[in-house]
Amino acid sequence: MMTNKKIVHVEYAIAFAFLIFIYMSFDFPIWLFFVLLFVPDLTMLGYAMNKKVGAIVYNLGHTFIFPLLLALGHLYFKNEYLLLVSIIWIAHICMDRAIGAGLKYQDSSFTNTHIQRL
Repeated sequence: MMTNKKIVHVEYAIAFAFLIFIYMSFDFPIWLFFVLLFVPDLTMLGYAMNKKVGAIVYNLGHTFIFPLLLALGHLYFKNEYLLLVSIIWIAHICMDRAIGAGLKYQDSSFTNTHIQRL
């Protein structure tokens, strides 16, 4: 039986695969996708200061708000690089959530995420 948690993991895995397909349909270089895929993980460096700063910085890099704003920027400015970065960034978030890495809590360990509480 599929639990809610498993459904969420599968949904994000499918979204990740779909984003790779979308990225490739624009004929962007696939090597660039994999080079930039882990750039959002640089937000983990916030944890070098403390848990609170780490969680805030990590969550800013792992929320859909900013890459979706970039996608809107693409529509307005007609800049393909905004779309390229947006797709990769959203794919990264979906990949993380597919494996159970979600948004972090400020008063908790790095491994305690909103996905675990489903």
